[in-house]
Amino acid sequence: MAEILIKAASFVAIIFMGYLLRKKGFFKEEDFHVLSKIVLKITLPAAIVSNFSGADVKVSLLILSVIGLGGGLILMAAAYLTAGKDREEKAFFMLNASGYNIGNFTMPFAQSFLGSAGVITTSLFDAGNAFICLGGAYSAAKMVKGGDGKFSLMPIVKTLVRSVPFDAYVLMTVLSLIHVSLPAPVITFSGILAGANAFLAMLMMGVGFKISGDTSQKGKIVKILTVRYSISIAMAAALYFLMPLPLEYRQVLAILPLSPIASAAPAFTADMKSDFGLASAVNSISIVISIVLITATLLIIL
Repeated sequence: MAEILIKAASFVAIIFMGYLLRKKGFFKEEDFHVLSKIVLKITLPAAIVSNFSGADVKVSLLILSVIGLGGGLILMAAAYLTAGKDREEKAFFMLNASGYNIGNFTMPFAQSFLGSAGVITTSLFDAGNAFICLGGAYSAAKMVKGGDGKFSLMPIVKTLVRSVPFDAYVLMTVLSLIHVSLPAPVITFSGILAGANAFLAMLMMGVGFKISGDTSQKGKIVKILTVRYSISIAMAAALYFLMPLPLEYRQVLAILPLSPIASAAPAFTADMKSDFGLASAVNSISIVISIVLITATLLIIL
């Protein structure tokens, strides 16, 4: 228990350090995007390659990708039904209540607490989740807001293909399924880069952490987060207690639905010409809630 609390507290300390360093001027707001590129294009793919190496991934485990996709769809549907009648509000809720911030946030937890099995489970789950947070929720929200009934799949596919983590998920899953290993130097190099992933991901979260938006909209924030985490907690419990998988996989599934809202949601909200400040507030508060829930869950299941 002490080890879990110390590691979790260390993650929180790194996030807080990033936040303070930005406040003190050491980091500028645009540095968040630099750190994000390093994590998403270098250290996270390296962690995927390093932990997948030599893993025996069975075809049956691809159900984890379906669960990642299904979880996002359930959250989108719940957000649509619980929002008011206004199309703008429905679209905002759908976009800012769905998708999981796996790569930047939950992957370091899986990497540190649950080992290679944790990273593999997380990667497969996130491959399905990517369809939601890298364009699916945005396309559906735009369709609802515009009322034109048009859903475009091609922008989602193009975004996924250009996503380095998603490409790494697909490549390493295929190689694992056909039992092909990468050369030892590649694995060694990836392992060195992967060691920096947890620190950089948490530092990036701190640098990007901010709460803005109209305080009069607290009701919307509470409503979105209540819907989000009520469903997520129920889903986490169901996956842990009911999935017919070994314990090491179910332990990971118990924390994945508790991940924060997808980090791309505020940017997509701005692109949709909706309330970016409110989206940023919801996103940042979800990080705090997820830290508490994931740490508490790890204390219970480990």
